[in-house]
Amino acid sequence: MDSFVLPHELHGDGAHRVFAVHGWFADRSAYAAVLPDLDRASFTYVPVDLRGYGEAADAPGPYTTARAAVDLVALADRLGWTEFSVIGHSKGGAVAVGAPPTPSRQWGRLLALAPGRLRRIIGVSPVPASGMPLSGEQGALFTGAAHRAADRRAIIDFTTGGRRPAAWLDRMVRLSSRRSDAKAFGAWLDSWAGEDFHTEVTGSEVPALAVAGELDPALSPEVMRRTWLSWYRHGRLVALPGAGHYAMDETPLELIRVVEDFLRADGRDGTAPDGAGTDADGGGVA
Repeated sequence: MDSFVLPHELHGDGAHRVFAVHGWFADRSAYAAVLPDLDRASFTYVPVDLRGYGEAADAPGPYTTARAAVDLVALADRLGWTEFSVIGHSKGGAVAVGAPPTPSRQWGRLLALAPGRLRRIIGVSPVPASGMPLSGEQGALFTGAAHRAADRRAIIDFTTGGRRPAAWLDRMVRLSSRRSDAKAFGAWLDSWAGEDFHTEVTGSEVPALAVAGELDPALSPEVMRRTWLSWYRHGRLVALPGAGHYAMDETPLELIRVVEDFLRADGRDGTAPDGAGTDADGGGVA
């Protein structure tokens, strides 16, 4: 039996429990910029390190979104969480996608394992459940990123609209290289880019929010409209005008407000959104 436990940390002691899953380029420190300003009275946030990253850099594979879902459910059991929400950034969005809460239709990666336990899903620039097929020069760039810092930098620069300072790009590359295992990094690419399980999530009843940066040409608001909003029956979209692919670093306060308003919206913990739930793109929800 696999005794591996996802490395993690707890922030807050609120009744609404929330896993935070990082993307391809980072470990759980991807959420460092938002941690100081989270509502720790209403929520308990648990950022995790997936296999191949951070404190789990030496963990054995497989390095797949499906295995990550198994690991998350195992951690929820260990923490005594009967239900929880999940935030997933980029690759982590493919881990977070959900399914109907009825055991008779076990779609999706997480609720196929634990039907009825997933409260809400949030994808921050999430990779769609259809994957992101890569070929030609683009495929070579992403494949090369496992071993070449210049390729990682080019990807980060492109997905933030070419607008970020050189020193920030360099820092992001250094952190990414230090906090990920090169072999696992490459294997993860095969999973999040190559797997298509969108038919398993289509029709999901779990409320699902996609947060997309308007400066991100790869996972743009338009991509979210074609994927996220068409698959999830209660799918919603917020477009952040000042963000690219890394909203946690680029627009942390705006991201926190959007995320926590959505988490509060089920009203099950006696809380309500701070703002009047706007339903307009580019500052609200579509």
